[in-house]
Amino acid sequence: MMEAVRLYREPALRDPAFIAAWPGMGGVAIIAAKHLKDKLGAEEFGRIEPYDFFDLGAISVRDHVVEEPEFPESKFYFWESGGGKDLIIFIGEAQPPVKGYRFANLVLDVAKRLRAKRVYTFAAAPGHIHHTRRPKVLGVTTHPGLIEELRRNDVIPMGAGSISGLNGLLLGVAKERNMEGICLLGEIPVYITEIPNPRSSKAVLEVLTRFLAIEVDLSELDNWAREAEAEIEKNIEMLRESHGEEAKRLLDYFDRLKQQASAEEAEIQEPLEFSTEELLGEVERFLKRTREQEEGN
Repeated sequence: MMEAVRLYREPALRDPAFIAAWPGMGGVAIIAAKHLKDKLGAEEFGRIEPYDFFDLGAISVRDHVVEEPEFPESKFYFWESGGGKDLIIFIGEAQPPVKGYRFANLVLDVAKRLRAKRVYTFAAAPGHIHHTRRPKVLGVTTHPGLIEELRRNDVIPMGAGSISGLNGLLLGVAKERNMEGICLLGEIPVYITEIPNPRSSKAVLEVLTRFLAIEVDLSELDNWAREAEAEIEKNIEMLRESHGEEAKRLLDYFDRLKQQASAEEAEIQEPLEFSTEELLGEVERFLKRTREQEEGN
């Protein structure tokens, strides 16, 4: 084991599955992993030291006094099922800006050491969906033989594309090391990729718990999702009332998505009148104005 990894103990686990997550779009992965860890009461048993992977460009000051440097934490947890598969959960508070490949290998060193045979990661799949629609879950695997397992668990195999960051890279390194791996990608609306999306996190956890045959209380994610969606609706109504004609194209887009969500349609039937880049730019400008107005009050 490389010196960057610090294990406080080595639990004796029964056929463990390995789950790893870092922050990413919509917070899909990190929200799901933290919820799983907290609800199962998983115990911390190790960490990866940050010094080779993170650097700090500033320090905090409180009450006139400089505080000690705080690095992002990268920790391992375990949970014993009492009969079925045990779990190892790795949660990274931030994605390392350098040496991601080495970092992924250190994470999998621990998985191998504790005899985990399969790795699960989570990610987001941005698309033209309304924020109230139930997200679909897409999936990719390290081995073609696992594709049918995705379908049996109501996961749509992703034909092509890319998964950015460690949530994707870890799966590639797992394949390189001949480990089974599955990434579950929850749909999120393309216009709120920077906002936490507990609805999508719940969707991937519903699939994961079927894979693992475990039960996890997801009601808190439901409550959070309702609160998040109410805030988004409030912002859209503010856009409708305050910006009228200026925001007509964007409001038309939201209305079309809402109609399709009600009809459970999978895709927009009419071509968009503007590109995704323009859409994101308009949403970003609106949200920035909204924040500035709220801060000014």
